[in-house]
Amino acid sequence: MSSIQDHLNSLISSNSLEEMWQLHTDKMAEFGFDRIVYGYTRFRTGSTLGDLQDALILTNHDAPYVDHFVGDGGYYQGPMVAWAAENVGACSWSYMRDLAMNGKLSQGELEVVALNQRLDVTAGYTISFHDVSMRAKGATGLTARRGLTQDEVDEIWVKSGVDIELANKVMHMKVMQLPHTTGQRRTLTARQREVLEWVADGKTIQDTATIMGLNPATVEKHLRLARETLDVDTTAQAILKASSQNQFFLIESLKKK
Repeated sequence: MSSIQDHLNSLISSNSLEEMWQLHTDKMAEFGFDRIVYGYTRFRTGSTLGDLQDALILTNHDAPYVDHFVGDGGYYQGPMVAWAAENVGACSWSYMRDLAMNGKLSQGELEVVALNQRLDVTAGYTISFHDVSMRAKGATGLTARRGLTQDEVDEIWVKSGVDIELANKVMHMKVMQLPHTTGQRRTLTARQREVLEWVADGKTIQDTATIMGLNPATVEKHLRLARETLDVDTTAQAILKASSQNQFFLIESLKKK
C-alpha cells in the first residue's frame, strides 16, 4: 500500500477527471471500500439538491445499483444523502441502523435501505464536504466490500479514518479544478469554447470575429451550438454553465485530454 502522502501527491498532479478517479477508487479499495459514489452540484436550492442533470456523478458501482440509486432517483430517499445535505464531516452507516431501530425512517427511506441490502450495499461511510457557496454541495458514499459488517468497517475507520477522509477531501477539491461535463452532456468543441471565452471576457460579436479571423455570422453559429451543447437558452447561461464545469481557459495539456 502506497503512503497517503504519495497518494495525495498523485491526486494533486492528475490532469484529467478519469485519471484522478482511477487513482482514488484504487486507493479506497485498499482500505476496504471497493464501491464509491461521489456527487457534486452547484445548483442546490433551499429544499432540494437541484436537477440531477446539472450534477456531477462519479461511481464505480455495478449497473443495477447505479440504475436504482441514480437513474430511478433512489438518492432522493437515501437517509445518508439526507444526512450529507445537512452536515459536514464523516458519518458511519450505523446512523441508518439507529434511525431504523428508533422508527425515524420514512417508508420511502426504509424501501431504499431494503433495496440497498438486496444489492449488497450494506456497510460503509458517508463524507460530506464543506463548500463556501450555499448553492454547492459535495459528498461521497463509500461502500465496503461484500462480506464486511458495519462493525468491522467502523474498526477500519478508527485505524485509518483520518487518512481516508483527507484523501476524499483532496479528491473533492481536485474535481473542482478539472474540466468535466454533467449528465449525458457533450463537451464544448475548441471553437465553441473559444468564442464563449472571448464573450465572457466582454468582447462583442464583432470583436470576437476580428480576433478569431471569422465573420460575425460564424461566431453567432458557434455561440448557438455552444448553447445547444450545454442545453441552455442564453449565452449568459452558457458562460455560467461552462464556467461551473471548468471548461474555460484550459491550458493546452488539459485541452488535449
